[in-house]
Amino acid sequence: MRKHNGMRPQDVIVILKIISSSTQKSELDDNNKGNIEILSNKNIAKSLQMSEAEISESLKRSEYATLITDTKTKKINKKAFLEFILHGIKYVFPIHPGALVRGIATAHSASPIKESIVSKELFVWEHIEGNVRGQAIEPLYSTVPKIVEEDPKLYELLALVDCIRTGNARIFSIAAKELENRILNAW
Repeated sequence: MRKHNGMRPQDVIVILKIISSSTQKSELDDNNKGNIEILSNKNIAKSLQMSEAEISESLKRSEYATLITDTKTKKINKKAFLEFILHGIKYVFPIHPGALVRGIATAHSASPIKESIVSKELFVWEHIEGNVRGQAIEPLYSTVPKIVEEDPKLYELLALVDCIRTGNARIFSIAAKELENRILNAW
């Protein structure tokens, strides 16, 4: 058996992509538009701007950590994943806000939390085409500012995860409820 060297930030993104794709697939099925294969490693890799090998390795790490129960079907252990996000991610992948930069809003500066929080402090993922000026925070993976433009549900999930990574108790509480709804109840 291969040695497990721990989770990597892209593993969280891959699982969040599976969750966001699952909800999109069910919406397509509900609208009688056919059953398209959204969850292939190739499609995930393309949408996240990663290699297929990165996706495969990520799935294996997540399965070893019991966050995914089957890499072929990409069945997520949703309760374990939610527990990891709510209680572990801020320690494993911490954030330290940086300089003021132009970028894409995240954490409490982005939907769905920005409607519930009034704050002059803005957090962004640095991006040349961003339309918000705020404190830079490091995204979980370098392609995040590019990929969220194409996937609004993934963008919301990543912004909520950043709330957990950066937020105070009130922000954490709101984000935790939103994440629980999206992860356990699939929106």
